[in-house]
Amino acid sequence: MSDVVALVRVTDRHKPVLANLLQFYLHDFSEFCELELSPHGTYTYNYLDHYFVEVGHEPLFVTAGGQIAGFALMRHHADDRMNQVAEFFVLRAHRRRGVGRAAAHALLRRYPGAWRLEFFDRNAPARRFWPQVVAEVATGPVEVRQLRPRQVDQTCTQLLFRVGPPVPLEAVGTQSESRSGRV
Repeated sequence: MSDVVALVRVTDRHKPVLANLLQFYLHDFSEFCELELSPHGTYTYNYLDHYFVEVGHEPLFVTAGGQIAGFALMRHHADDRMNQVAEFFVLRAHRRRGVGRAAAHALLRRYPGAWRLEFFDRNAPARRFWPQVVAEVATGPVEVRQLRPRQVDQTCTQLLFRVGPPVPLEAVGTQSESRSGRV
């Protein structure tokens, strides 16, 4: 992949762009759960405003080569000090090119600490993607839980893990030099 992948905070000014992208996301997501179109031919997402007014909510565009390639909606729950990936989407044109993986790594590393992430078991791409990504960035073990319909709308997998603070490059160089016996 030659395009630089980045996360960019969505401002109020660009909220309509995020709302448009949510339509593509919800259309794709309708394959895994029952979503009805409104009388206007759109899907309803009841939580968008929360990301612009509530503390601990962050809407982010995923960009590749400076162009919008998707979005991530992240929440920090102050009560249990957990971060959560609420929604994550990469446009089809950018899939299978490393954009999603790079964006997920950037998102998870952006907020060191405890994380909670769920995906529907019927969502085969998510079942392949998220466990691999989490294994690549987790500091320590990853706890895997199965959530059933009494807890959630449909059976899903929950990953609980920690992401350590970023290690400064000079610390990485010092550690590897000292391990190799160089002064």
